[in-house]
Amino acid sequence: MAILIDERTRVVVQGMTGREGRLRTGLMLDAGTVVCAGVTPGRRGESFRGIPVYNTVREARDRHPEINASFILVPAALAKDAAFEAIDAGIPTIHFMPERVPHQDTMELIAYARERGCLFVGPNSPGILSPGKATLGGLGGRIEMMNTAFTPGPIGIISRSGGNTMTIAYYLTKAGFGTSTAVGVGGDGFIGTTWAQLLERFEADAQTQAVVCYGEIGGSNEEGAAELLRAGGFTKPLICYIGGRYAREGMRFGHAGAVISAGRGSAEDKRTALRDAGAIVVDHFDDLAPAVATALGTGAAR
Repeated sequence: MAILIDERTRVVVQGMTGREGRLRTGLMLDAGTVVCAGVTPGRRGESFRGIPVYNTVREARDRHPEINASFILVPAALAKDAAFEAIDAGIPTIHFMPERVPHQDTMELIAYARERGCLFVGPNSPGILSPGKATLGGLGGRIEMMNTAFTPGPIGIISRSGGNTMTIAYYLTKAGFGTSTAVGVGGDGFIGTTWAQLLERFEADAQTQAVVCYGEIGGSNEEGAAELLRAGGFTKPLICYIGGRYAREGMRFGHAGAVISAGRGSAEDKRTALRDAGAIVVDHFDDLAPAVATALGTGAAR
């Protein structure tokens, strides 16, 4: 099993004809993801690696009714319209990679997606990957690197950073563990799918035995996860690393949403909230895999 995407995922890529769109689509295809169609207005009739391009998402889904996920990679100025188009076409899962999307646009998208029952991951999401099943966004890079870092296994990954998602997976793989699903939630101040929502899905996933998270200063994702733990909504081991322990107030830490503001959102506050709720909070990245082994009480999974 996996969460969000698996071998049954069928993808339309919005923005496939651009340079980044072709690159990311190629990475997904190399990983075995089934990409049914691409969408770029005015480019109907073109193709990439045999995949047809259509003018609209509705047209693509009419021709390929099996489509159940959209990967959106378009400029920020066009991103809101692209996402609304996918939601209106009835696509249940949307991976939204654009960054620097205006906050007002993001909040409108999140509200509309929730109203229509659409799972919306992003903005500024580096990708979603279920090893051996499917990937959205090409998380992990080229197939050789992807297969080195990501192997199938019992550990879920949630991260606010693409690079650190891959780093966590690599450490787990080296220790003999693998990944059920890795989700890059996005580094912006407002995101469509929170840690708590993902933890609820991992709780229900029989494959996932524990979850490892990479958090940062800013926002309230980590605190929301702590509230879920305290309420008993997630009962499996949760192992967390929080970056930005030495960041000053007002300093942005890598991502647009990673900034301490008005004395809130510090790394220590997040570490304390998670630890008090029962999560295992580590000080260094190389403590993650040993913490997983200890939490599961079995040593490395082989």
